[in-house]
Amino acid sequence: MPKPAKGARLGGSAAHEKLLLNNLAKSLFEHGRITTTEAKARRLRPVAERFITKAKKGDIHNRRLVLQSITDKGVVHTLFTEIAPRYENRPGGYTRITKIGNRRGDNAPMAVIELVEALTVAQQATGEAEAATKRAVKEDAAKQDETPVESVEDAKDA
Repeated sequence: MPKPAKGARLGGSAAHEKLLLNNLAKSLFEHGRITTTEAKARRLRPVAERFITKAKKGDIHNRRLVLQSITDKGVVHTLFTEIAPRYENRPGGYTRITKIGNRRGDNAPMAVIELVEALTVAQQATGEAEAATKRAVKEDAAKQDETPVESVEDAKDA
């Protein structure tokens, strides 16, 4: 049976730390990225990655295990149907922690923890289509810029 970490805990008791980390994980899955203290982000990373690994298995047993910790069914559904398939071929490292400096009020070191975005085939196709559209717009703009310059030169010659 897992025992709580010895020493200082986030939020006081081991039970409160567990609640805090589960709620942070819920927010992370709901929004994709959250801003929190560095200590909370470091403690959240293995919890969130464990949930994603369970979601990748996708069976009812693992869904119920995740529902014991994250009680919002909508977030769990999103985790199993949208987030887990993104990391189907990734063996771990689903989150990234980026330090962003200190908080203004109490000078606490802050960090952003976010889900690493693994682009799906549909997202890549959308990105390529947007890039092609931007290229076409730039080419049209370049053609329009060339046309007035030539007409002005013709007018001066005449």
